[in-house]
Amino acid sequence: MTRPKPGLASLIGLLLWIVPGAAQTAWVGSWSTSQQLVEPQNSLPAESLSDTTLRQVIHLSVGGPELRVHLSNRFGGAALRLTSVHVARAMAPGSDRIDAATDTELQFSGHADVTIPAGAEYFSDPVRFPVAALADLSVTMHWDALPAGQTGHPGSRANSYVTHGDSVSAAELQQPKKLEHWYFVAGVEVNASSGGEAVVTLGDSITDGHGATTDANDRWPDVLARRLQSAPARKTIAVLNAGIGGNRLLLDGLGPNALARFDADVVAPAGVRYVIVLEGINDIGMFGRSGEHTKAEHEAQVREMLAAYQQIVVRAHAHGIQVIGATLLPFVGSDYYHPGPEIEADRVAINQWIRTPGHFDAVVDFDKLTRDADHPDRLVPKFDSGDHLHPSPAGYAAMADAIPLSLFAPPKP
Repeated sequence: MTRPKPGLASLIGLLLWIVPGAAQTAWVGSWSTSQQLVEPQNSLPAESLSDTTLRQVIHLSVGGPELRVHLSNRFGGAALRLTSVHVARAMAPGSDRIDAATDTELQFSGHADVTIPAGAEYFSDPVRFPVAALADLSVTMHWDALPAGQTGHPGSRANSYVTHGDSVSAAELQQPKKLEHWYFVAGVEVNASSGGEAVVTLGDSITDGHGATTDANDRWPDVLARRLQSAPARKTIAVLNAGIGGNRLLLDGLGPNALARFDADVVAPAGVRYVIVLEGINDIGMFGRSGEHTKAEHEAQVREMLAAYQQIVVRAHAHGIQVIGATLLPFVGSDYYHPGPEIEADRVAINQWIRTPGHFDAVVDFDKLTRDADHPDRLVPKFDSGDHLHPSPAGYAAMADAIPLSLFAPPKP
């Protein structure tokens, strides 16, 4: 016998039953870091692979009344089980001490422990934990044993702390070992029901902050976040750092290439409306290190890089994300790359394309800002960290200050 089709009243009743259970909170990323397979020299020490507490301090951009933490086992070879994860107000950057009165256990589907499958991401349940903009948050986790393949972010520019045993709620860890890396924590999102959006800074070590001051949060994305907080109409715009040292547009190296990680690092975070792209210096630098190349090979390299930028624009626009292109900084004199005239010509050609209207939604000319007027293929000394490739903290501050805040429309409540 044919089952009768449900009537309109029945369908409305079903929808009314479903909708109240739907989450109403609007989330926005307040902090993030790009994940990679941690290299052996940056992995957790052997004595920290079992029965260990890890405390990590992160610097938020926007605040909110509640939060949730994004954990990652993206590069793990097996499931990662954490027996507990806590958040607390960090007493200060560069310290393992927390305000014990704020120590709060996170839950995962109502449980204190969580098992994250190999290759997977995992969010905690939302927790009432008011945080201010630019606050320092401590995320402390304990595990019994780690799987092969650690997921993390080696270039933290911030100290993390490990100690034996379960001390997730301790106000101060006992004789912790310092590690300037992050592990298994990929982001923090806050309740943005009153309105909020995010800017992702997609890049390499110049965005990751090589040359910045450890525990001082003076990378250029950090300075941009502070500038947005000082602009009343844009205080709800977050900044998410998606820089990986050594990263490239076209080839894997330290971390997946920019196109391979685009969905995870730019599209997936909550509330993203803008992305600033500063990638490519490692592509042309490594190309130069690989030997002599013909003019045709240089042209092909540049053509492939420009095609990668175009792919980023297409994929971002498909998700309603505006793309701001940033010109590549000068790097002649680099102790690592030693770029010659051909490589410098490639950089000039790429920057000319970036500046050309119609390719990006907007352009930030970091090259013009940071180059030496007398030697435009080199960083101006006052912005040079000393390796002639990475800016100093003063250079990073100048980069952030050069970004017009008018590029970011005030979010609508």
